[in-house]
Formats: sequence, structure tokens, C-alpha cells
Amino acid sequence: MNNLPSRVKIVDVGPRDGLQNEKQPVPAAVKIELVHRLQAAGLKEIEVTSYVSPKWVPQMADNHAVMQGVRRQPGVRYSVLTPNLKGFEAALADKPDEIVVFGAASEAFSQKNINCSIAESIERFAPVVQAAKAAGIAVRGAMSCTVGCPYEGDVPPSRVDYLAGLMKGIGVEHVGVADTIGVGTPKKVQAAIEATLKHFHIDQISGHFHDTYGQAVANTLAALEMGVWHHDTSVAGLGGCPYAKGATGNVATEDVVYLLHGMGIETGIDLDALIDAGSYISEQLGRPTNSRVARALLAKRQG
Repeated sequence: MNNLPSRVKIVDVGPRDGLQNEKQPVPAAVKIELVHRLQAAGLKEIEVTSYVSPKWVPQMADNHAVMQGVRRQPGVRYSVLTPNLKGFEAALADKPDEIVVFGAASEAFSQKNINCSIAESIERFAPVVQAAKAAGIAVRGAMSCTVGCPYEGDVPPSRVDYLAGLMKGIGVEHVGVADTIGVGTPKKVQAAIEATLKHFHIDQISGHFHDTYGQAVANTLAALEMGVWHHDTSVAGLGGCPYAKGATGNVATEDVVYLLHGMGIETGIDLDALIDAGSYISEQLGRPTNSRVARALLAKRQG
């Protein structure tokens, strides 16, 4: 199957998904600067923060300060994660362009992550979706563990089919097919996307791949070959999963942009400026970038 898109839209989830599990507090000013650098590099979709209890995710306690501090650019969409109605109501004051709700394709992961079944989690999100639509805010759904779970092992496509149907049923407009723990391989990823296509058009589906086993770029290509032209990535490969031991970061934005540009696919992103943004946040965190492309090109710059 080869339906390669001519252009790709990238959502950089680094400021939110990438930083949420950092043990040391990352100052709001650093997060704001990262958003500014990403939009300057040409990113048109940025996942900025989440409105969760600081008891559970202390790194996101500065959500209001970050959203209020960002100098918004026309044509850039700023999204936030809202896990419940209370979180959505808190987010409203900061005028996000899009909210993200989430559900797992694995019952065990759902119980460990948010202490309820898949069906119950979707019921919780129904009023959030309704409120967002009433406020004219777009709604995206993140479907986690679509190919593998740290507790259940392999997740069959039938579970993805089930979750995608529930998401569609409450009015979610767009879903991300996420390999949350990075165990997926191309055919498994394509099977999960096939299951999602029973409920959502290809234009309403994103890829969201982690690189634990070094498969994220290959899985991105597998999704591209099916025509998936929305992809979640994280600058410098930031991220992980607090409920999946050993799961490393999201696929690096730099690596995906290099892949796409090498295939002649448009992104509107300046790779050099993007690498600088990744270097900035990596320096702030006191560690090297996870992006192989960035490491190689930075070494070449230094000659």
C-alpha cells in the first residue's frame, strides 16, 4: 500500500508530552521560549500544556503562566490536554484552539493510568467534548497503547476498533494512533490504523510513535504509506510514559522532518531552526538531544 501524501502536518507535543515527566521543574519561561522557538521554526501545531492535578503531574502546574506567556502567531494552533471537565473549565480562561482527550486500547493500562475502564473513561470525556464544541474549540482524541501494553502485551486491532468507535460516538473529531510504549513494528501499526479507519477518515487520523525499540521512524513511514499525513512528534525526542517502565521519548521532530524532506514531502518547517530549538531545550535539561539527525547535523556544523 503506497498512498504517500504530498505534505504533512506535524503537531509538536514536546512542550506538553515531552516535558510532563521531567523530575526537575522546568521553569515556565523555558517552556514559553521553547514554544516560541518551535513556531519560529515553522511549526503550525503545538501541544503546549495540560490541565491536570499538580498532585499527579507537578510539571504542568504552571499551565496558566505558560499559556498566558506565549506570544501567539496567526495560523498556529495551540492545543492542551484536558483530562476532565474541571481541567477543561480551567483551560477555558487561556483560550486554547484545541483540546485533547485520551483513552487506552488496553483495559489494564486504563485502570493503571486513570483508575477506570475504557468505557468509563470515554463516559467521563463525553461532557468535556460537548463543552468544547459548544465553545467552538476543536477536539482531538489520543488513543494510547494501540499496538502494545506494558501489562497486557500485544494489543489486537479489535481493541483499537472498539476504542475508535467509542471516541467517534462522543464526538471526537480527530484521533491519534499511539504506540505509547514504543514496541510497535510497521505491520502492527498499519493494522491499528486499518482498525481506526473503520470509524475515522484518513484525514482525521494521526500517527504518534515512541522510539523505545528504535522503530518510530519506520512506523512513521508505514503510516505515511497508508496516507496518514498528520503526525505527532516531539522536539529532541523528549518524552516517555510514567506508567510504562523503560518507554523512551516520542519520535524526534527533527528525525521525522529529515525523513519527510528527503522524500520530497512538504512540512513548512526549517530543519536548522528546529535543531536549534531542540538544542535549546536539551541544554536547559542538561542532557544531549535524543534526535539522531540533530546529533549528526550538529557534529557536521562543528566540523
